[in-house]
Amino acid sequence: MAENTHVPVQNDVQTQLQTLNAKLDALTEQVAVLTDYVLEQRQRQQEWDELKADLTPIAMEFMEATVEELEEIEPYARLEDIIFFLKRLATNLHNFEAMLDQLESVNDLVQDLTPVANDAFLVAMDQLEEMEKRGYFQVLPEAKYIVDNVVEAFGPEDVRALGDNIVLILSTVRSMTQPEIMTLVQQLTESTQEAVRTPDEELDISYLGLIRQMRDPQMRLGLARTMQLLRAMGQITPPTPPSDNGGSP
Repeated sequence: MAENTHVPVQNDVQTQLQTLNAKLDALTEQVAVLTDYVLEQRQRQQEWDELKADLTPIAMEFMEATVEELEEIEPYARLEDIIFFLKRLATNLHNFEAMLDQLESVNDLVQDLTPVANDAFLVAMDQLEEMEKRGYFQVLPEAKYIVDNVVEAFGPEDVRALGDNIVLILSTVRSMTQPEIMTLVQQLTESTQEAVRTPDEELDISYLGLIRQMRDPQMRLGLARTMQLLRAMGQITPPTPPSDNGGSP
């Protein structure tokens, strides 16, 4: 009976010892965690102290430089002005944001147009090179010389009169540049040059010679056309000259 009583007591003691060991192990783990935390905090505090020690001289120099710069601009900007400017910046943040959005849109547009602009630039360079090969750039200075002569020869009234009659001038030029008119002018030019090149000795200017030339059908046709031209010129009514309003009464 005594042995049976001793066994439960011994079991209770072992159970309590196991429980106590488990609590000691848990406490040991907690102490280890706290120790690591304290060491980590101590290391952080040490790093912070070192950083503060390194930044303190820099901050002092920055403050001194700031004070010196503010002293230089003090005649032009007071502290109240700077504070007011900062307030304006703070109140216009939305406007700055909208402006940045527009800049981003412009940047996107520039990026989209850059390839097109590069192609256009290459095409323009090719055209300029072709114009240079053909001699356009050598002619331009001479064209300036022509314009200078026109400016020296014609006054403002002449230019105004040209503007009033530009439609009539262009209509006349259009009529003169018709293919049949240009062909006729070319033939008349060639015939005139051929006649001018004929030596005077070879021309028969006697009355009989002129009468013999009248037997030529082409000569008679030329005279007929000349007479028709003279008749048409006689039917032209000369324009009425403009009245002089500035004359004496």
